[in-house]
Amino acid sequence: MKRILGIVLAVLLIGGVAAAVVAGRESQGTSTATKTVRGVIGSEKAEFFADPKVVKALAARGFTVKTETSGSWAMEELPLDGYDFAFPSSKAPADGLVKKYAVQGGPLRPFYSPLVVVAHRSAARVLADNGLVTLNKGTSRGTLRMKPYLAAAGDGRTWQQLKGAGSHAELSGTVFITSTDPESSSSGALYLAAASYVADGGRVATDKDAVTRTAPLLKKLISVQGAQQTSSDAPFRDFISGVGNPLVLVYESQVASLLLQKQDPGDLVVLYPDTTVSSDHTLVPLTENGRALGELLSTDQALRTLAVRHGFRPQGDAAGFTAATAGSAAYLNQTLSGVRQAPVPTTEVLHDMALRARS
Repeated sequence: MKRILGIVLAVLLIGGVAAAVVAGRESQGTSTATKTVRGVIGSEKAEFFADPKVVKALAARGFTVKTETSGSWAMEELPLDGYDFAFPSSKAPADGLVKKYAVQGGPLRPFYSPLVVVAHRSAARVLADNGLVTLNKGTSRGTLRMKPYLAAAGDGRTWQQLKGAGSHAELSGTVFITSTDPESSSSGALYLAAASYVADGGRVATDKDAVTRTAPLLKKLISVQGAQQTSSDAPFRDFISGVGNPLVLVYESQVASLLLQKQDPGDLVVLYPDTTVSSDHTLVPLTENGRALGELLSTDQALRTLAVRHGFRPQGDAAGFTAATAGSAAYLNQTLSGVRQAPVPTTEVLHDMALRARS
């Protein structure tokens, strides 16, 4: 993990400031921002905090929020003195921060998002014709069958070996899913957790022996990708713009946000792995002001509604997400039917997985 510290710090210093939310100027009426809180967040939440409506809602409740972005696992290596909160994309890196900073009262989990795979329609169709994917008729979504996919990945299957791929010049080389660096990014680590769980017969890894059993497969999943990003934001943007790999692991919230903001999804197909991991976006309060912000995000209905607008599923409000995304049901599995949630290993085991996969 230490090898990434210099890179992460450089990124933050050069251009990692994702949002400086100056809420006071946006507020209306007599309310003014009285607390300025500073935090480091996963990049997938940058647009939420920069949204003028979120800025206004926070200002009305007395908050100015300034944020910088970092890979979730990388947060543990950052010097967070002077910060009020850290907001990684899942529970595991948050648990590490809670332990490191001896946080009393525990973290807060305002919202969550399952991991999904976005595919171009041609790629999804070929995978379906070869038994790796099941597509929902008349929609732009389907199910990624993890066992067949992992078998293909373990064998180093190429697109050229799949029937029907020959008529799509853009489908060539090894079949793989682009993910983020598991040593610095939560989504990349959770991808390994789900793959390990499936490959080891539905068992969650609890020790080094368990990691060893699936390490060769996990290494293949990562090594075929070459250089990896530390955030899911860039690979998703590349995919939408039509460049990069035809299969990309992202948060469902990124897709839902795109659709809710009426942006053109192109030929996007959303594949929900039949075994996946939901990423609990977990706020770790480092000061009392940080905790107050986390409680506000967890309980304030206006902010919860705005979280849905950015594609997140608020904890305890499945109906609210379903209602808000009704117009996007052709892309989103709103009830997550047919999707199994894999348990997530401990922080120590996830770190070991990432190291073994990258070695």
